[in-house]
Amino acid sequence: MQQAMIIINPASGKADARDYIRSAEEILQSAGYQVTIHETAGEGDATAFCVQACSGGYDLVVAIGGDGTLHETMNGLADQEHRPTLGIVPMGTVNDFARALQIPLSPADAIRTLSSSRTQRVDMGRLNDRLFVNVVAAGSLAGSLSSVTTEDKTRLGFLAYLKEGIKELASNSAHTLTITHDGEIWEGSSPLFIAALTNSVGGFEKLAPGAAVDDGLLHCFIVKDLNLLNTVTVSISLLLGNLRNHKDVIYFTAREVAVHSPEPVKTNVDGEEGPPLPIRLSTIPRHIRVIVPEQ
Repeated sequence: MQQAMIIINPASGKADARDYIRSAEEILQSAGYQVTIHETAGEGDATAFCVQACSGGYDLVVAIGGDGTLHETMNGLADQEHRPTLGIVPMGTVNDFARALQIPLSPADAIRTLSSSRTQRVDMGRLNDRLFVNVVAAGSLAGSLSSVTTEDKTRLGFLAYLKEGIKELASNSAHTLTITHDGEIWEGSSPLFIAALTNSVGGFEKLAPGAAVDDGLLHCFIVKDLNLLNTVTVSISLLLGNLRNHKDVIYFTAREVAVHSPEPVKTNVDGEEGPPLPIRLSTIPRHIRVIVPEQ
């Protein structure tokens, strides 16, 4: 009998993630899986459980939670000789990775997708010695988003990130960044650098319209200035899927990127606080197989 492990963050989805455990277990059992369930209680738990699934030869790992839970789970697949197929039931604030793969954002619909026979190979990103699922951001704006509390995420959803972003933009702060990619170097003042693996970042599914989950590329944006007027025009460009063509935005794709600064600069990785600069980024093409909806 095939083995499946469900990894669930009970604090996700306004703390109602547990309501979906039984239906996920039933649909996997009906598909012929013997199911093991693990609940996370703290940081790193999802990674540890996923490592157990790899070493135990499991066929499937299902992550029930938000982007943070998914980030931890997929880090458990890093450099493993055996990597189970991944199933995703999004329960978080933004759920960018699920959006990029067109996995239903309704937990009940996503659970039904677990019975799909269709899978897709997807890229992963490497940041220093860890993996990331969707996006890395660096700069004063990225640091402010990491300060969003779990309570605000639960109460306000995506508006929690918007609230913190507006507060930071009002301060008009920026840092000196040096960004190296494919033999080229950019140096200047910027409040925000973004490196994305998919088209969806922060719930905006048109950030990088040309990005594919299996193209092996980092889609990168350097925002050069964010005064009040530029904030409005950048926001409009973002909504229209035309950010790469904004006059104060530099866009490029790369397989490897290094970001440095002479100042202390924070990062945000898949919606959570990341390591301070310097960082090195790269892609791991088509590293994981994910269950996706039938076409």
